Amino acid sequence: MLSRHLIYVPRLSRGWAAQSFHLSRGLATHATTFHLGRQSCCSPSENRPVIRGRSFGAPRSIFGETVFSTSITSYTESMTDPSYRGQILVFTTPLIGNYGVPINKAPLDSQDVGVVLESSGIQCTAVVVADVAEKFSHYTAVESLASWCQRHGVPAITGSTRVLLPLCCAKRDDSRALAIGADAALQNLVAQVSTKVPYELNPTGDVKIAVLDFGAKANILRALVRRGAAVTVLPWNYDFNKWDRPVFGICMGHQVIGMAAGLDAYRMTFGNRGHNQPVLALASSGSIKAGRVYVTSQNHQYALKLQDPFPAGWEPFFINCNDSSVEGIKSTADSGKKVWGVQFHPESAGGPLDTIEMFTDFLAECRAHKLGLDLPKGDVMGAAKEAPALAHEAPRPITALA
Repeated sequence: MLSRHLIYVPRLSRGWAAQSFHLSRGLATHATTFHLGRQSCCSPSENRPVIRGRSFGAPRSIFGETVFSTSITSYTESMTDPSYRGQILVFTTPLIGNYGVPINKAPLDSQDVGVVLESSGIQCTAVVVADVAEKFSHYTAVESLASWCQRHGVPAITGSTRVLLPLCCAKRDDSRALAIGADAALQNLVAQVSTKVPYELNPTGDVKIAVLDFGAKANILRALVRRGAAVTVLPWNYDFNKWDRPVFGICMGHQVIGMAAGLDAYRMTFGNRGHNQPVLALASSGSIKAGRVYVTSQNHQYALKLQDPFPAGWEPFFINCNDSSVEGIKSTADSGKKVWGVQFHPESAGGPLDTIEMFTDFLAECRAHKLGLDLPKGDVMGAAKEAPALAHEAPRPITALA
């Protein structure tokens, strides 16, 4: 059943960018248009408030959906996160830019994936901060936040965010409005951020993982290669004929798995973006223990709808302690599937590492699958604390969706 749905994962993801905007109709949205000038810029919304600030980025006008992040640190990782593609990112932390921007290059080996940050460049459409640091200090920094934004052609303003944030959260009465700029709903953001051709990382790894790239963060790839996996990154619309192996979905990958399983996705009123979202584990699996609260890093506007009964063969894995949204799903022990999905980012970057060992759990399951072993059903994912030793043979691919 799962493999039949996974045949159509490319079709689901192909329509996701456009479908996600249709899902938002009738729910809370807010968009902002930035007019950037040489000395100042402003942000008029449809109900005509004007928010003025000082430009420190690229001097050009843009359109985008306004979202906010409560992250206290890691602004460089947030800005290079492909999940922010097409969005105007508002930081609630008062001071941004104080530790500058590092050189975004790293080795391509068994320990790294070619970049220091989460992708090769800035992904968000624009940046809004309360106070930008004009001077920076860090031993890895090579340029300021302003210089980085200007070099990448990204508009940025500094000024009061206290007026803008309530507008980002305000409910809209006009159910037909989708104010994210002309033709923005027609853009396929997944196709923009996904790799265009397959490529390999750490090819000598002992188990091969196929990553379906819906905008995967670099630290997901690092977490896999640093645990000995050979990783093949595939385009978002890669065609699968059959799939009966372990699958681990992260963020959008989690939502695609949930929709294939029969769950509905919806646009949240505010979305969850930050490094301090608490989730409650409803089931035990490997390093995850039922009843424990884990602090996670998140960046999403959509979520899977909690329903009772859950689709046959599936169960909720995590739930958000703040808003009760579904934060994870998993196949049941008697379903014959080995599939897990989490809405949060276990790899963080930045953020807490409470759930980082889910990658170790997943790879233990993959290695056991490669050897034809079954881990104990009572603790399905990663029950073996010591990963089975594998000879370096032609690897069989396993999939992670991110």
